[in-house]
Parts: sequence; structure tokens; C-alpha cells
Amino acid sequence: MRRAFDRLIIFDYSGTLSLEAPAFARPERLLRELEISGLHDLGIRTPGLFWGRVVNPTWEEGSTTTVGYREILRREVERLFPERVRSARQDWIRQAASRFVDHYLEHSRMDDVWRPLLQALSEKASAVLVVATDHYAEATGAIIGFLQDWQIPAIPVTEPAAGEAPGRVLVANSADLGAHKADRRFWEAIRDRLRPSRPLHVLLVDDFGANEQEGDAYAARDQVENRTRQTVALLGDVFGGGVQDFFFRLGPAAAPSLKARRVEEVSRAVDRFLEGG
Repeated sequence: MRRAFDRLIIFDYSGTLSLEAPAFARPERLLRELEISGLHDLGIRTPGLFWGRVVNPTWEEGSTTTVGYREILRREVERLFPERVRSARQDWIRQAASRFVDHYLEHSRMDDVWRPLLQALSEKASAVLVVATDHYAEATGAIIGFLQDWQIPAIPVTEPAAGEAPGRVLVANSADLGAHKADRRFWEAIRDRLRPSRPLHVLLVDDFGANEQEGDAYAARDQVENRTRQTVALLGDVFGGGVQDFFFRLGPAAAPSLKARRVEEVSRAVDRFLEGG
């Protein structure tokens, strides 16, 4: 059954709802995870190599196709370190990539501080709640699982019934949609699923990549600024209503009290938005 709504609330995932996802990539933590997974022994021995030779060069493919993070890691290990690969079992390489990605997703849960707000919003009839992310294909199922752990029903925005799913959070992942959030096609895909009967007013809560770790090209300052401008402009153009954005920026080692204050600020912004302010 379709419902009448005129407001769209969009939350970013990594660096906003998931404050631990960027923390996984801190150099000392990343090095430890490379060692634990076995990728270190296969040749990915430094964070610099991980970012510069593996993640950044393959990010476009990894985040706009369904190939997946595990497969990209396996493939790049085999390409970069053929001599080590020849002496290793194929299942060992695949298992190392899987262990790394599994650990990453396990440590990318949404912060509990968001739970009351998301639960309340999922029950609002006048608004649609979307979690939007530029990410690998595996993130879609992980996000849906995290929401369901909070008793919040969620489905991918790519499901045919997404536009007739009252009370469900829609998960929009660039890997599923074939385009990033700074690309018009990402938002058009969401609009086409929702099929709104009127222009939608939009509230976007996003760090625009600013909370990601140094070394990740996605966090470069010029990229963050350009992404912010492009995304806000696209939302207004695609959905036809006014757009408000909340820049959810935190320092690299923000205290829990600061996180809580920032989430409370978001909650107040959401209340004003729903009241028409």
C-alpha cells in the first residue's frame, strides 16, 4: 500500500551512522587487521600499500558494481604479488580476503547513540527514511542486518516493492545502483522507486567523507567540499523541493560525549524539519 509523504530524510552510513567504520582504518588498527586476516603475509604489509595500491585504484569499480570487496581484495593480491600467490593455496587467499572484510563489517555497526532517533523516524508516516552510502556491495546486507538488530525493518531500495514499503528503512548503496551519491543517477534511482506524488523536501545528514581516515582518497578536503555542493544541488533538482543538509563532522578521536551532543543536534534538526521549519 502506497502512503502519502512529502519529506525524505537521508542518513549517510560510514562516518555518520557508523562511527566505527572509519576507526577500523586507523593505521595501527589497519595493520593489525591485515596481520590477523593473513593479507599481510600475502604481501599487503603497510597501510600505505593498502590504500595506494589496492583500495584507491579500485574504488570506482568496487563502489559502483556488485563485484564486492572480498573479490577485489583477492584479485588485487593475485595481481600485485604473483610470486607469493603461486606458493599459496587458492582457498587461503580467498579466506584471507573474507576474514578481512568480515572483520571490517563486524566493526562497522551503527552506533547505539542513533538507535532512538532511527526507531522513531521509521514509524513516521509523513517521511521516508533512507540510508544512503557509497560502498562495496557487501554493505547492503550488513546495514539491513544492523537495522533489524534494532527491530527496524529495512530493504534495499532496489527491491521492486521499495516504493510501497511503509515503515521500512530503504538502503541505497552505490554498488547496487551503479553510481555514487554525487551522481544524479543515484538519486534518480531512489526517486523512481519511491514514485512520489509531489515534490519532496529533503534533509540530508552526512559527513560527506570528512570523517574517513587519512590515506583514504575519499576523505580529501577538496573531494569533501565538491561532494557536498554536488550532492545538495542534485537533491534539490531531482526531488523538486527544498534541501537542508547537516554536516556531521567529528574529529578523528571524538569523545562519546561529543558524539552524543552531535546526535542530539541532529535530532533537533530533524524535529524542525518535520515540523516544516
